[in-house]
Formats: sequence, structure tokens, C-alpha cells
Amino acid sequence: MLAKTMWARSLTGAQLARVEAEVFSRKFAAGAFVCHKGDPVSHWIGVHEGLLKMSSVSPEGKPVSFAGMANGGWLGEGSLLKSEPRKYDVVALRDSELLYMPKATYLWLLDNSIQFNRFLITQLNERLALFISLVEYDRMLEPDARVARCLAALFNPYLNPGIGRELQISQEEVGNLSGASRQRANQALQVLEKAGLLRVDYGSITILDLDGLRQFHS
Repeated sequence: MLAKTMWARSLTGAQLARVEAEVFSRKFAAGAFVCHKGDPVSHWIGVHEGLLKMSSVSPEGKPVSFAGMANGGWLGEGSLLKSEPRKYDVVALRDSELLYMPKATYLWLLDNSIQFNRFLITQLNERLALFISLVEYDRMLEPDARVARCLAALFNPYLNPGIGRELQISQEEVGNLSGASRQRANQALQVLEKAGLLRVDYGSITILDLDGLRQFHS
């Protein structure tokens, strides 16, 4: 299960053996909460198979989507480093199997693997860039462009390394990730398909022009 993780390939045999002995998996049905805002953070969580949404609810009760997590992605590294409660909800958008690394194992790798530290620095930098861009999407872009950028964000090689150009995702899931209704997400996908950026099939989307998605403006 660790084969899809970029950082595991850089560990020594002894380090990998300890990680394999201490990491465990859990399965979640579509719609289930993986964790709640305010929960104590005791594990680093990876996506073996599935699709997750990081989100929260505003004081006015409006749901706010932050990012999607797909195969090979890991979340919660910042909260583990700061020993603070979870800052967001994580929901499984489809049936998912997740990997859990105990905090003690995570901190041990930080103390014993330079390569693991380098991976985390890059991942935290990529995460920061993602959330800065999300502020831009929310404040400056129209719904079509928000859907385009949201889909493009799933293809970050550090945050979701196990994802391919053909994405098994429904229009409802696209709406959940981009903060749009299913109907509005469907309209945006039609616009992006006509622009030659992607192809929509039943239950899947094939990305044809990733750079075009990243730069799309309505």
C-alpha cells in the first residue's frame, strides 16, 4: 500500500520496515467523516484508494471546500508538527481506504530521515501554494474557472502523486470539491470540454490540457 507514496521510496530498508509495521489502514464509505474540525491529531493520513474533501463551515453556516485528496496524497502534516487540533473536516466523497501513520512514527522519521524531511518541506510548500491559489479562486474567478482550477489542483505531483490523467470522478464530486452545485459543475464541465481542455465520460473525466486548466479564465 505504500508503493504509491513518494517518500517511502527514499527510506532505508530498516526505516521502511518500521513504517510498514506501524502503519495501518481503515475503510470509509462514501459520505462518511474521516475526521472533524477540532479533533486531536494523532496520525498522518494517506489516501490508498478513494477521494477526500477537506472542508469547513463558516460562522454563517456556509460550507467551504478547501481541497481534494486523491490516491497517494497525505494530509495533516502541519497539525502534527504544531500539535494542534484539526483545522478542517475531512469527508470521503466515495468509498475510500486510508493509511494511518501514528504520530510517534511520523516524528521518528523526522528525526532519522533527511529524505523524509526534504519531502515534507516540498509538500508543505506545495500545500501553501495551493491554499493561496484557493483564496484567488474564491475572490477573483467565475464558477467555470473555479471548477477548472479545482480539477487542475488534483494533479499536483506531490500532493496527489497516484492520480492519472483519466480521473474517475462524478459531476456531483466535482461540485463538492469546487463548492458548486451539481448542475453548475455540469455547466462548467461542458464549457471546459468545448474549450478542448478535458473530455467528460460517464463517471470519469480525461484531462487533455492540464496547463490550460491551470490558466483558464472565463
